[in-house]
Amino acid sequence: MADYKQIAKSVLEAVGGSENIEMVTHCMTRLRFNLKDDTIPNDEIIREVDGVSGVARNPGQYQIIIGTQVGKVYKELCEIGDVGKKTADQEQKDRKKEKISFKSAGNAILNYMTGCMTPMIPVLLAAGLCRTLNSVLGPDMLGLYGTESNLYILFDFIFDAGLYFLPILVGANAAKILGINQMLGAFIGCILLSPDFMSIAGAGTPFTVYGIPCTLTNYGQTVIPVMISVWVFSLIYKLVQKFMPDLLTTIFTPFLSVIISVPFILCLCAPLGTIIGSGIGAGLVAFGQATGFFGVALISGLWEFLVMSGMHLALMMPMMAGFFETGVMSGPAQAGGFATWACFGVALGAALRLKNKKEKSSAFGAFVSGIVGTVTEPTLYGICFKYKRCFIGLFLGGFIGGAYAGITNVCTYVLSSGNFLSLLGYTGGTAANLVNGVIACLLSMISATVFTFLFGFSKGELKK
Repeated sequence: MADYKQIAKSVLEAVGGSENIEMVTHCMTRLRFNLKDDTIPNDEIIREVDGVSGVARNPGQYQIIIGTQVGKVYKELCEIGDVGKKTADQEQKDRKKEKISFKSAGNAILNYMTGCMTPMIPVLLAAGLCRTLNSVLGPDMLGLYGTESNLYILFDFIFDAGLYFLPILVGANAAKILGINQMLGAFIGCILLSPDFMSIAGAGTPFTVYGIPCTLTNYGQTVIPVMISVWVFSLIYKLVQKFMPDLLTTIFTPFLSVIISVPFILCLCAPLGTIIGSGIGAGLVAFGQATGFFGVALISGLWEFLVMSGMHLALMMPMMAGFFETGVMSGPAQAGGFATWACFGVALGAALRLKNKKEKSSAFGAFVSGIVGTVTEPTLYGICFKYKRCFIGLFLGGFIGGAYAGITNVCTYVLSSGNFLSLLGYTGGTAANLVNGVIACLLSMISATVFTFLFGFSKGELKK
């Protein structure tokens, strides 16, 4: 078993200690540091730390790739270094000192969206796999039970619960990021999903808020409307709290904040979020229609390069938002899946071709950590950066798999993990969709494996 405390101690020393850390958070696989002086960490030294898969430098953030055990390392890091406890208010004060630019504003928006959605992944995986069980065991495939059975109905409403109530769950995450009570953020999500409001929206009955016409929309399974709404609510809440006497703040600050913010939320923010989400989704659809299979192939080929630059977040969040609203992901929106399988292929090709026992073992470990553990960073940073030709195999594998998926109109119906279980994502549609989805993934992996094996290394690299 890995010594998480030792990993945390080594990482803390390598980044310059607690005094050099402004803030540290983590996502699914990475520790994300905001450092006072990002020239202190030595990338090569950190890569040598047992338990570290690689490092990545993005504007304003230093990332150390740990893998799926990152949460345990983060916990030890917080205890050893007394870091990670900076409040959102403190973070915002620090941001005010920074020069505002389009880049910093864009990074702030992406970080906010990512922070809202990343904690949702376990919920989405659990809900998605319930749909997978119905698709595989139900009447569509094996026929072990029908749509009228209690088991089918049970798994179906568990899936619906995970997606329909997203505004509540995302609202809680948004509130935490913005430094207000999480239950208030969840409450904003509840307002958007209020049964009476949903009934009015369904019936199309005119409705006003304090005399202001309200756009009626069903906000179930949406995420962008509540993200914008909670952000606006947090501004109003903090303003009210600033002037409210301490004796009255517990009762009247939440009450007045809700009363004041409701017209902004129901008449402006939430409808605007719907428009933005629909616009991005329509843009992706239009791009897919305009470029056909080539668009899917191109994005699949370039996806891992976007991941390394952090720009994949600009595409991933609206893609996920569109999936939550429609229940289907098609065309360029699912390109990242084929790129991931190409990443598996590069690692496998390297493991089969490299002669140095240590390098061969590391490459095989990268393959296993990817196809089983969902962690592709060891391949990207441990293989491709060291052996640059492997980047070509990574691109070709994603391109070929994406092209096949585009030609056969493959669709994703279940949000699954990024390992071999991602094949389950193609269940829920036709049997042909499942077969073609599996073929597209295997094509990505096999073509990347073959290219990496044949052309991924120079003679000099193989002699080392």
